[in-house]
Amino acid sequence: MMSKTKEVAIVGASGYSGAELASLIAKHPNFSLSGCYVSEQSLDKNKLLSQLYPEHGVLLDTPLLPLSNSAFAEINAQADYVCLCTDHEVSVTLAPKFLAMGKRVFDLSGGFRLATNADYEHYYGFSHPSLQWLEQAEYGLAEWNAKAISQAQLVAVAGCYPTAALNALKPLKQAGLLSQQQIIINAVSGVTGAGRKANINTHFCEVSLSPYGLFNHRHTPEITQYLDHDVLFTPHLGNFARGILETIYVQLNPEVTHQQVAQAYQVLADEPLIRLKGDQLPSIKGVVGQPFVDIGWQQQGCQLIVVVAIDNLLKGAAGQALQCMNLAHGLAPELGLNGVWS
Repeated sequence: MMSKTKEVAIVGASGYSGAELASLIAKHPNFSLSGCYVSEQSLDKNKLLSQLYPEHGVLLDTPLLPLSNSAFAEINAQADYVCLCTDHEVSVTLAPKFLAMGKRVFDLSGGFRLATNADYEHYYGFSHPSLQWLEQAEYGLAEWNAKAISQAQLVAVAGCYPTAALNALKPLKQAGLLSQQQIIINAVSGVTGAGRKANINTHFCEVSLSPYGLFNHRHTPEITQYLDHDVLFTPHLGNFARGILETIYVQLNPEVTHQQVAQAYQVLADEPLIRLKGDQLPSIKGVVGQPFVDIGWQQQGCQLIVVVAIDNLLKGAAGQALQCMNLAHGLAPELGLNGVWS
């Protein structure tokens, strides 16, 4: 028996992740776009998404509606799921409003990912206004939290950098192979990870390969929290549009063998959107426009170097959100992503 179609509203649909998600939903057999919304102050309001993203063509001949009082009423009447592709400070204000309507909310920002208000004050610079929902939110890392996601009213979709790092490291943690030493993560992302708003630092002519957020990037506590292991995370901005590559330096426990490492990764072997590469190291070129996590590794004694690649807009954002919605609707998590790369 075919599952009933769910109506999905996207708030913040004019951004890179929002447009990517709208495109995925428009092609999905069990989801339908009930509406795409932007702030009332947005310069993009009342434009068609296809005007901003002509690569999607008529698929997204959808108007970007201002999030007015009538829009809230529309969403209340029509939508089953609400996806927030908004800044974290916007998400923490909007999510409780939609949750009070009884909607299932999928937040692509960092607004509900961390454990405590103190984390938000330290890493995000604001006091969290909805601690009740912060406590109830489930972390949207699809391969590792499927049951909780399927039952959650509010899903905090995992961040792009953490999605890569956690899929690469959780198998080793679960198998008890990690020493107590700090894990070092060097990561580089394409410019779309910085969002669509104009900024001199992400202007094409200004972008070079450069680090940022040393010691205080907000994805550090997210990785640490869900891995339960200390990490030193250093992100870099690359001069390319999309994709993330992370090189991760791990100290293993004494006498851990190559076979034990390979066996640890078998926990992900049947996951349809994980590709285990073994000693064949992943690349950004291999994942751009695709919904996969590619994981490769090489070992020398107790030292292990893990290399992981994802597309930051697909597996790192819109694709992961779609996986979470599939799980919420009792569908295979990869449904609607199988043909993304074809």
